[in-house]
Amino acid sequence: MTLLFRAFTVLAVVAVSACAELQPARSPDTIEFELAGRIATRYRDEAASGNVAWRHARDSDELLITSPVGSSVARVVRTGSEVVLTTSDQREHRANDAETLTEQVLGFRLPLAGLTDWVRARTREGSQAAVVRSQDGRLQSLEQDGWRVEYQEFREDGLPVRMKLNYPGIELRLAIHEWTIARQ
Repeated sequence: MTLLFRAFTVLAVVAVSACAELQPARSPDTIEFELAGRIATRYRDEAASGNVAWRHARDSDELLITSPVGSSVARVVRTGSEVVLTTSDQREHRANDAETLTEQVLGFRLPLAGLTDWVRARTREGSQAAVVRSQDGRLQSLEQDGWRVEYQEFREDGLPVRMKLNYPGIELRLAIHEWTIARQ
C-alpha cells in the first residue's frame, strides 16, 4: 500500500461523496450532524483529493469517501464501541475505537473523536486546547491533541465550510458544501 493511498484512506475515514450513499439512519432523532464536501490530503510529498460524507450521532458514525471520479475508497462505521473499517477491496477491519483501527490498518492514528468537535468549530472536552478567536469571538484556530486546526470560512450560522488541519507530516483540507445539523 503506497503512502499516498494510506494517507488518503486515513483522511477518507472522514467522509462520503455525491456518488456514494449513506445507509438509512436508524433513528433520525439521534443524528447530531451530517456533512458532505470535498477533501484534499497531503502526506509527506504525496497528495490526493476526493469527496466526503459523514453522518454523526452520539452512539454511531458512518463515514464514506470516494475518489474524484466516484469510486469507493473507504467506509468507517462506528456503532457503540465497535468500529468497522471497510477498504476499497471490501476487506473489513474491526477495533474498539477508530484511532486504534486507523493505526492498525493504515499505519498512523487519526483523531476522529476530536474531528467530531473540530468540524463544528469547538474544542474536544477532556483535552487541553490553545484557542485563537477573532474580534467578534469566532474561532480562528485551535491546537489540540497535536493537531492545528485553522478555520478559513464560515456560514452565517457559524458552521465552518472551509478548514485546514495540520499534524506533523499530514495536511488535510476540508470544504463542506452541505451541512445538516440537529438543533437542540
